[in-house]
Amino acid sequence: MKYFKRKLMILFTCLLAFSILLAGCNTSSPKKEKIRIAEVTRSIFYAPQYVAIEKGFFKEEGLDVELTTTWGGDKTMTALLSDGADVALVGSETTIYVHAQESTDPVINFAQLTQTDGTFLVARKKPEFFSWDQLKGSTFLGQRKGGMPQMAGEFGIKKHGIDPKNDLTMIQNIDFANIANAFASGTGDYVQLFEPQASLFEQEGIGHIVASFGAESGKIPYTTFMTKQSYIKENKETLEKFTKGLYKAQLWVENHSAKEIAKVIAPYFEDTPVELIETVVDRYKSQHSFALNPILDEEEWNNLQTIMDEAGELPKKVDYNILVDTSIAKKAIK
Repeated sequence: MKYFKRKLMILFTCLLAFSILLAGCNTSSPKKEKIRIAEVTRSIFYAPQYVAIEKGFFKEEGLDVELTTTWGGDKTMTALLSDGADVALVGSETTIYVHAQESTDPVINFAQLTQTDGTFLVARKKPEFFSWDQLKGSTFLGQRKGGMPQMAGEFGIKKHGIDPKNDLTMIQNIDFANIANAFASGTGDYVQLFEPQASLFEQEGIGHIVASFGAESGKIPYTTFMTKQSYIKENKETLEKFTKGLYKAQLWVENHSAKEIAKVIAPYFEDTPVELIETVVDRYKSQHSFALNPILDEEEWNNLQTIMDEAGELPKKVDYNILVDTSIAKKAIK
């Protein structure tokens, strides 16, 4: 009996030592939950997203964010619908287009990133003063038909009593990637550009920023995080963690200078001087382009549909509650 007890004690001691050894070896942090994000383009306009990654706000929520740039609304939505991504960052109008196709698994907007248009009106010649009437009779290099930049641009022009179809020559047959090059080569009197291209042209004397389409179009859900309804049902807790990390970044961006923000997001724009990034961030902050929280409100949703309708691109008006889920954002900001 004594021999059995002694053997049992030795076995217990060995098991205890082994368990302590295993605990000591397992000193790494718990495995993070992966979430795949497809962004429509790489843009300083999306600064809060990069801040959330670089400042570790997503990691604090236990998430491993895999960010992919899909370069175009169609490609971004294809990635989402084909399960190539869990979440898409793209314009809210895309959810309306998908809904019009009577999808059995609709795409739902759950967190807002930007709340204004992000483009600027750039003139070839710097005027002593700018008046929207100066666009009449001019040649205008616009964005892709049916895309939010073009629709917001036309909306802003119409506000000043100008018919973009009859009062000027609108060029829309140039690929997005080549619009800036076309203008630099001498095509057009005016062009609608995103940053940092607009500010870069101004620095180089190629063109001059004379107006902001973001200021003209008002608040809209210009760029939002969205996902399939089925993904929300199965991964709501993951999306809540993601949105909480995003909200931390939104607050950080709001409470820090353009210089500080530029320094944080600079790794995402290796070919852009940090001073230019700072200029662009300051321009977007000054016109309140970055959403202060992830909640997409109904007024913004209705403004979006008004802009789409005036552009002749609204398939059918969609109720706010059908394609917008604010429960995740509301819980995240508590």
